Amino acid sequence: MHMKNYLTLLLALLLTVPVFAQDNLTVPLIEVEGFSQKKVAPDEAAFQINLEEKAMKVTDAVTVLNKKTQLLSDALKKAKIKDFKLIADNYSVDVNRVYRSGESRDSGYVARQTLRITTNSKNEDLQKIVESIQGAGDMSFNLNFQISEATQKSLEDELLTAALKNAESRALLIAQTLNIKSIRVHRVSLESQPIVRPYAKMEMMRTSADAAPAPPMINPDDQSLEKRVYVKYTY
Repeated sequence: MHMKNYLTLLLALLLTVPVFAQDNLTVPLIEVEGFSQKKVAPDEAAFQINLEEKAMKVTDAVTVLNKKTQLLSDALKKAKIKDFKLIADNYSVDVNRVYRSGESRDSGYVARQTLRITTNSKNEDLQKIVESIQGAGDMSFNLNFQISEATQKSLEDELLTAALKNAESRALLIAQTLNIKSIRVHRVSLESQPIVRPYAKMEMMRTSADAAPAPPMINPDDQSLEKRVYVKYTY
């Protein structure tokens, strides 16, 4: 009895799996890609600082790393910088494995931490942020101008609507050219998030406490938000 039920279930699965494959063979389809694009000025400046500290003891490596993070936090507060966020993530402590002459040996530990400072791209305090990083010690950082998540979400519906209209326009053109009287939507697939094509510049600097003041921040170019949809029409 159990074997019979198993065979029945297996047969049902085998009949179900090829449905999508058969769909394209039995249903007449017009398959098109819809595309939309919008250039947007970056509204967020993001500083990324990668910290790393090596020591023979875990506690020593972690202590020095935490001290650097605290020094930066204190410097930002002391500068009275407006409208910024300091985010610490990607914290890890690993064995410091050294490779020499084809052999490896463990030499203490290495603690790592990523710090991100985000603020408005037109914040007048960008220079103060650079100076605060300088005051916190010898650190390297990337400065990137980007479109914030909030702005991307606010433009999602606009981009999606434009992409769907673009797909419809292409499908109608194909139908008219081939003398197909009417078409209707059969299936729609879309990307979960808009693609950001960065045109903004990125800058890397190494700073130290006695370094000369950095030059004014760069003025970023527009970035491009893109959305793609894939639509199948039947007729």
